[in-house]
Amino acid sequence: MNELIIAEKPALSAYKTVCAKLGFVMCVYFICRITAGFTVSLIMRTDGISETAFHVSQGIISLLLVYAVPLLVAAILFKSFGYYSGKINGLYKKPERLAKKLGTFPAMYGLGYGFALITILVNWLISRFTEETTRIEEVFQPTTMEPSSNAAYLIIMVFMLVVAAPVFEEFLCRGIMYDALAPYGNGAAIIISSLLFGLMHGNLYMLFYTTALGFALGYVRYATGSLFVVTVLHALLNAVAAGILVISSLVEITNWENMLIVTFNNIYLVACLVLIVVGIAAFIKRIPVIRKYKIENAWSEISGAKKIALFFLSLPVILMLIFAFDEHSHNMLLEKITGLF
Repeated sequence: MNELIIAEKPALSAYKTVCAKLGFVMCVYFICRITAGFTVSLIMRTDGISETAFHVSQGIISLLLVYAVPLLVAAILFKSFGYYSGKINGLYKKPERLAKKLGTFPAMYGLGYGFALITILVNWLISRFTEETTRIEEVFQPTTMEPSSNAAYLIIMVFMLVVAAPVFEEFLCRGIMYDALAPYGNGAAIIISSLLFGLMHGNLYMLFYTTALGFALGYVRYATGSLFVVTVLHALLNAVAAGILVISSLVEITNWENMLIVTFNNIYLVACLVLIVVGIAAFIKRIPVIRKYKIENAWSEISGAKKIALFFLSLPVILMLIFAFDEHSHNMLLEKITGLF
């Protein structure tokens, strides 16, 4: 008994350290988001700046603060430069039967949007019983992306969605975060990294949608051992949203006068709805197979529930949750704090 207690202490201490580091990385992430938003608002108020220059500046700020800085901080904290030295090619290798792995896309899309539809329903039910509909609609807002006639905006948004977000977010969440947690159990690594992935997206609608997708991506990461697959799947998922943005922007530019674009827009939206229905059905069909696929637990001495609890009891993680709450409530706390001065 004593030997077991002595053996557990170093692992438990190391696990708590990993949790604290993850909490700190996420605190940095939310501070960077606040800083990016503040910087963009300053640029917006700059006299004489063109719309194109503003969107280019906004894209560069987002790329640096929202993606690069948190990733760099995580890489330094977890000593990733040494850990991944010589392993990058292996990490991004194409696994066997790649087409079959990428074939999970419809099921993943259906899973994510299944949760999104539930969130929309909850939003509708809450709005029926409260007068604060404006605030609730902001909190549950599906996306901050709006159709635009500015070409620079569209190019930057498509790049961010299809290239930058998949590459940076997957290396951070399914790379550094997952690998830091994996020695303490792959199940905990999948669950915690998916929760953090969901929190990174800034509102309640995206929280449930992206957490579900993060869980599925983490599962694929575990099954394949490859970041290449999850990065491509992430890019495909975001490409659907990018397509909607581009087509809806073209419709707005033509003021619904170009029947070819309007028709294509309608076909695309119907195709997305069909994909959601097919995806949900595909996911339900895969559930029996998923249940048979056991996840190896490298640290079975402590239960998965206790690992999750220990993670959320870490002080940096608690601070991260406060930042996350403020971000998801559209800076309600920040507004109250700054209003005191």
